Parts: sequence; C-alpha cells; structure tokens
Amino acid sequence: MSNNNNNNNKANKANGIITPYERLKIARSPERPHGSDFVKALFTNRVELCGDRRYAEDPAIMGGIGYLGDTVATYIAIDKGNDLADRIKKHFGCPMPEGYRKALRLMKQAEKFGRPIVCIVDTLGAYPGAEGEERGQGQAIAENLFEMMGIRTPIISVVIGEGGSGGALALAVADRVYMLENAVYSVITPDGCASIIWKDASRVEEAVECLHITAQDMVDFGVAERIIAEDFNNFDKMCKEMKSIILSDLRTLCGLSSQRLLDERYERFRKIGIYEENGSVKQ
Repeated sequence: MSNNNNNNNKANKANGIITPYERLKIARSPERPHGSDFVKALFTNRVELCGDRRYAEDPAIMGGIGYLGDTVATYIAIDKGNDLADRIKKHFGCPMPEGYRKALRLMKQAEKFGRPIVCIVDTLGAYPGAEGEERGQGQAIAENLFEMMGIRTPIISVVIGEGGSGGALALAVADRVYMLENAVYSVITPDGCASIIWKDASRVEEAVECLHITAQDMVDFGVAERIIAEDFNNFDKMCKEMKSIILSDLRTLCGLSSQRLLDERYERFRKIGIYEENGSVKQ
C-alpha cells in the first residue's frame, strides 16, 4: 500500500474513524444478524415458498409471503447460515442458479398479485463452483437483471452485510436500495480485485480503498438512497425503524402507476455513476 494510504489510515484510526477496510471486516463478521434474522424481525404470518420449478431448492435464498406491518409483501433474502453446518448447507450465502430462478419466480408471482417485493441482500457473490456454471449461473443472474427492470410492482432491496458483484445485483435492481451503515457493495470482492489487478491477495486493504465500496460511497454515487444505522444490541427496535422506512417508501411507490414506476426505475439506473469528460467530472 502507498505511504499516503498508510498515513491516512493511521490518521483515521487516531480520530476514531472507521476505515473502509474495517467496515469490510465488520460486514463479514459472522456475529452480524443474517438474512433469516431480518425476515423474522420484519415480517409476520410468513409462508415460505420453495423451489425454482426447474431443478431444485436452494437454501441460500429464502423467500415467501408475509405481513410487513399491515401490508402483504413478498420477501426474498440471502441467508449465510447461523452455525457451521447451516453455513455449509447454504454454501455460506453464495446462491446457486436455482436460488436466483426461485427469486425470479416469486417476483413474477408478486407482480401477478400486486404485492410489493422486499429483498434482503448479504452475499460474497454467486456460487463460483462448477455445479453453478453447469446449471447456468451467468444466465440465471442475467435473467434476473433483465426481468427485474420490468417487474410492475415496487421493489426495495436492503444490503445488510456484503453486496458482492452480480450475485448481489441479481436481487437489487430495485426502486430503492438501502444499506446498513457498515454494509459494503462492490463490483468484485476486494480479495478478488487484489488477486487480479496486482496478483497479490494480501493487498486487499488497498483494493478496498480503490473500489469505494462503503455505504456512504454508494449514496454518493446514487447506487443507494439511504443508510440505516446499526444497533444490533437493540435489534428489534432497529428493525421496527427499518420497517417504518420501508413502509413509508412503499406507500409512495404503490401510489405510482405501473408505467411511472418502471420509468422512474429505468431513470434511476441510467443516472448512476460518475465519469470524466474533457477534464471535468460529470454524473
């Protein structure tokens, strides 16, 4: 890492500022609540729905119908698992293609019956093994990206930990994206970035600085609309406040015509990003 980055990190630590790399470590902590914890805290009278109707059930993605306050909604959540056996079963929150196909099936069902959709995102990325590729991992993710842009019902996605690459984006083509304050969202894992760019996975801290993956970065870039404060010692209170925020935005979104909803979703993604032209920075 460069001397400037080292000096900046030392200054941040001295001032009590959490560095981007420290936020990554916090986001990856196994002690954080997982997707299933948020589903249980946010939704009541839940009915879980399983399977993609093509191949199998993927336990890494849970989904179903429940009450969000007085609103019936479809929930879809990536879950990393709570103990070692559960994490292995759920491949540590890295979904298989059938998980993404199940998610899309539930979104289409929600669209048919006019239910809003809430997605909980926490994944290192889609499952990278041969089995996933054999069953069409890339196609499953691409199909979700394409179809979610045209789903005629409101979609809100919340990144609660890691938002890794297309594996996260496949559940985050939404009208609103929230991020917990220590959550991260990136086009590639910092470890993978360091391995590819510098052929040195140990330079992950430098990769984090370059990638700009923090919640504040996402709000600054227009990728996310809101940062939600973390208070895991008062988890129920925190989720009650999160539920209030989601319901408030859903009331606004549900008041739009389906065409206006799609138009605004399209424009939301068209304006994301910052680029430089003729020496001037534009958004």
